[in-house]
Amino acid sequence: VQLQASGGGLVQAGGSLRLSCAASGGIFSPYVMAWFRQAPGKERQFVAAKNWPVDYTYYADSVKGRFTISNDKTKNTVYLQMDNLKPEDTAVYYCAASSFRIPVRSNNAYRYWGQGTQVTVSS
Repeated sequence: VQLQASGGGLVQAGGSLRLSCAASGGIFSPYVMAWFRQAPGKERQFVAAKNWPVDYTYYADSVKGRFTISNDKTKNTVYLQMDNLKPEDTAVYYCAASSFRIPVRSNNAYRYWGQGTQVTVSS
């Protein structure tokens, strides 16, 4: 299974970006797909997750109300709409996926990872 993330870029504070992550290869039925981010010198942190069977969503407190995770089950794709971006949102964003029920906020629980896409927010 491969995860292909895209949509990163440079944006001014207050702007918006939309990330996409498509899963392909093999027979893959997601249970959960998620986004994490890692800023320079910091640990990878949870951003948001989407439960496939029941469409439940999870968010980190730092992005709640500004970011929206959604999915297209027909394409095995998850999206992250990021609005009102702040300089502290600057990081490499990674998508992750699991075929099984896992603790969604734990980056050690995911089997599949995308390559990362850079998001830079200027002040």
